[in-house]
Amino acid sequence: MILVLRALGVGDLAASVPAIRGLRAAFRGDTLALAAPAWLTPLIDLIGAVDRVVPVDGLASVVRTSPAPEIALNLHGRGPESHRLLQAAQPAKLWAFANAEARHLDGPAWDPGEHEVRRWCRLVNHYGVATDPGDLTLAVPEVRVPAGVTIIHPGAKSPSRRWPAGRYAAVARRLHADGHRVMITGSPAEHDLAAQVAAGAGLPAGAAVSTTLGELAALVARARLLISGDTGIAHLATAYGTPSVVLFGPMSPVRWGPPPDRPQHRAIWHGTRSEPGDALGAGVHPALLAVSPEEVLAESASALPG
Repeated sequence: MILVLRALGVGDLAASVPAIRGLRAAFRGDTLALAAPAWLTPLIDLIGAVDRVVPVDGLASVVRTSPAPEIALNLHGRGPESHRLLQAAQPAKLWAFANAEARHLDGPAWDPGEHEVRRWCRLVNHYGVATDPGDLTLAVPEVRVPAGVTIIHPGAKSPSRRWPAGRYAAVARRLHADGHRVMITGSPAEHDLAAQVAAGAGLPAGAAVSTTLGELAALVARARLLISGDTGIAHLATAYGTPSVVLFGPMSPVRWGPPPDRPQHRAIWHGTRSEPGDALGAGVHPALLAVSPEEVLAESASALPG
């Protein structure tokens, strides 16, 4: 059995797809188990490479598998906590970035400025597994959702990555006036934010929606356009080739953005360097505040086919 750790969120999982598929191709006869949050299972199923989900809740979890894995692959981080979590599963081999604190020295060195997709491809390449960093496509869920909508997703995990609701509303209002069928999406916890944007834009009743993960993936796959911050749904647009405009704040698109050779995906960033995590705390990041509705509308027009 091959055990892979990626106990993070939607965007993190999407960025690890090429590495996971490379591993699947290299070990076709082995069971491939992915240690990840159980709520990600509908998305994991769309990768088409994972045989088993081992539910974990962050690095405080205990990963139990039977038998012990032949290889444990750390696609979670640089260690030592994530390394130790996998070491506790007693694998015959640990594939991971070098970390002296975890007493793991045979892996490659960590590069903090590396794009997230290429980082994990480079890790498995180090151990002799071939990957294709462009292999990001996910299967489309068989869920009935509207097609051809323009999605605006105002939420993000941290406040520093949330563009102001009033600016999203201004963009939604203009697109609606131009004939777009605009939907404002969010998780159940983000419903009030989605409703605020929809109301501010003067959208019809029902324009603000909460979705399951499968519904969200299906909606993005069939959408006309996505506008969002630097969060998981932007990676779904990349996976499905859906035109997108992604607004970056603390993090540079060089690290987390869509592939630069795909003109239908537009990244807007007015920063000069990536912050470590969301280091600036509760406020919206200055690079994000520098983005105007007019700029987003211009990039939206450029992202759509002529």
